Amino acid sequence: MKTWSRSAVAVTLAGAAILMVTMGARQSLGLFVSPLNSSTGLGIVTISFAMAVGQFVWGAAQPIAGGLADRFGPARVLVGGLLVLAAGTALTPFMSSGLGLVLSLGVVTALGAGAGSFSVLIGAAANRLAPEERGAASGIINAGGSFGQFVFAPITGKLIQLLGWMGAMWSLAAITLFALPLIRPVAKRDAGPAKAAAPGDKGVWNAIRSSMGDSSYLLLHAGFFTCGFHIAFLVTHLPGEVDLCGLPPAVASWSLGIIGLSNIVGSLFAGAAVSRYRSKYVLAWMYASRAVLIAVYLVSPKTAATFYLFAVGLGLTWLATVPPTAGIVGKLFGVRYLATLFGLTLLSHQVGGFLGAYLGGLAVASTGNYQWMWYGDIVLSTFAALVNLPIREAPVHPRVAAAAA
Repeated sequence: MKTWSRSAVAVTLAGAAILMVTMGARQSLGLFVSPLNSSTGLGIVTISFAMAVGQFVWGAAQPIAGGLADRFGPARVLVGGLLVLAAGTALTPFMSSGLGLVLSLGVVTALGAGAGSFSVLIGAAANRLAPEERGAASGIINAGGSFGQFVFAPITGKLIQLLGWMGAMWSLAAITLFALPLIRPVAKRDAGPAKAAAPGDKGVWNAIRSSMGDSSYLLLHAGFFTCGFHIAFLVTHLPGEVDLCGLPPAVASWSLGIIGLSNIVGSLFAGAAVSRYRSKYVLAWMYASRAVLIAVYLVSPKTAATFYLFAVGLGLTWLATVPPTAGIVGKLFGVRYLATLFGLTLLSHQVGGFLGAYLGGLAVASTGNYQWMWYGDIVLSTFAALVNLPIREAPVHPRVAAAAA
């Protein structure tokens, strides 16, 4: 980072800090499933469905927020996102029906978190950095989200114990608002479009149509779909798995925190690796390692130590898939509409997330355990590793991509 401009450093670190808050709050929501169920009696399937809707809406918000940031700059999008996230979190304790929970937790909260997430923040950084710096920047921003999970998960678990789940929700809403001043570094140079149109630029809709006709981009979507399934299943139902194994709730909160801490290492490694190796091979290795790790977990004794070691392994690739995925999108199409096009890959990620969260609830309600979900996760992780291998990383339109970069 020594050769970066002061503004590039500022936008990267500010982006990491904002993602720390939005992802930290979002990735801790699984800790509320059990106390929310005990308090409201809505049932695990209903609560899982609300969480699943949140996974999908968070993904659906990505290309919309990215498109708005590409058009108007990131500051307005981020301010709106944080305010909406705080509002949705604060409203959730007042919801006593399944529909109300879907609206507050599944729609409002997820919309806010999505507007303050990867597509806008990585897009903002990419438009200010040289191509060789973007991989490291995306890794640093991604690590911010992982650090947020490490910090927020144990804090949220303790808040639930001390204040109850409602008090913990209101506390998270207040904490979210403290991120508003962090937008200022991202807001600089934020008048009008984030980047002037390059020669040959035919607009965002043409970029979307072009990308959807590219097989490498579609294969990237397929792999990222699996990533979303894996993460949403675990972040929603790992506390339930811990409970089924007869272990205390603290094991779940610390496991989620360890995942976040471990992913800081994984994110920084991924950011550095994409500058040296082809991103598709980095992704294939990550997805394959998940299949192996889950298989090892299934045959291991279910002790606290097993969960903590499992969390370390999960964390190394948890959200470390983001830098190489964003890197491939940038290589294929340039960075002019990176926030939008990467946002679309995140939508695919969250379609998988919807299924991971919801099917997990159905599985435990019908069979009493998550065994079939673990088997499905192994199959999908193997599939994701294989579909990344044929991806072509060269730009689709070299001249336009070079100009946009």
